[in-house]
Amino acid sequence: MKKILVTWWLGFIWSYFIESALKKGFYVINIDKKTYASRKDLDFEKKPNYQLVEEDICDIKEIADWLDYVVHFAAESHVDNSIETPKKFLDSNIYGVYNMLELIKNSDNNPEFIYISTDEVYWEIISGSFSENSEIKASNVYAATKVAAEQLVFAYWKTNWLKYKICRSTNNYWYWQDAEKLLAKTIKYSLEWKKMTIHWDWKYFREWIYVWDNVAWIFTVLEKWSVGEVYNIWSGVEYDNLTMVKKVLKEIWLAEDFYENVKNRKWQDIRYSLDSSKIRKLWWEPKMLVDDYISIYIDKTKNKDEGRFL
Repeated sequence: MKKILVTWWLGFIWSYFIESALKKGFYVINIDKKTYASRKDLDFEKKPNYQLVEEDICDIKEIADWLDYVVHFAAESHVDNSIETPKKFLDSNIYGVYNMLELIKNSDNNPEFIYISTDEVYWEIISGSFSENSEIKASNVYAATKVAAEQLVFAYWKTNWLKYKICRSTNNYWYWQDAEKLLAKTIKYSLEWKKMTIHWDWKYFREWIYVWDNVAWIFTVLEKWSVGEVYNIWSGVEYDNLTMVKKVLKEIWLAEDFYENVKNRKWQDIRYSLDSSKIRKLWWEPKMLVDDYISIYIDKTKNKDEGRFL
């Protein structure tokens, strides 16, 4: 049985990863401090191959010597929050990564470190897409902490022979996502007959990937692909923010102008886009596209069906 340590299991993407790991037969140790974005419906602790350590990653003093993998999801992730409370992001997203790297360095087993990053490390791009070899730089505090964490990973690989893999993925979607995110918030507001807020200059483009597709690709990277590499992950689906909002409004039979314009962010990135040809060397097709997700999510929410969609 392969042993895997995962930081942060109660969040959105991370909980689906853990569920998949348990189904695959991994023995899973989780480190989680339970934040505001934590899910309340999970029952992993009933599984015999699961162990929870309720602690902040910055405070962990040791890890098991028999681990095969450390998958690092833990991060403060909401961009607006990073501007309002930057120190929290510096502590979790940089020092937390440093602490995990030190623990791995001092581990007898030298487990692989799989770091879950973001498309935001590339800044913005008006046309075309970023490859794994493109320059990384930051346009907000959240992105800056992810860039810094990646640089730490590279440094520990160079100086300590750390075995690493980095996954940079686009916007995930599916049920149980926190309502601070665009799609989840729009659906929540629309079902409550509240107007979603859209920036006056609404043409901000983002790429979208079904959370189970993202999880499947992380496992492909973890189990099959080379160490010392970076992998871009996305589905090939791109929309501007207003189009996404209108898709929800149409599904709920609301007027397409049932939204409220608000002041633009001064620092808003116009477009993120990843070139995922590296991971597509293996045959792959998304299981679900974002248009399918919207109708299912709304239907389940209307019927108060809060079961997890496996």
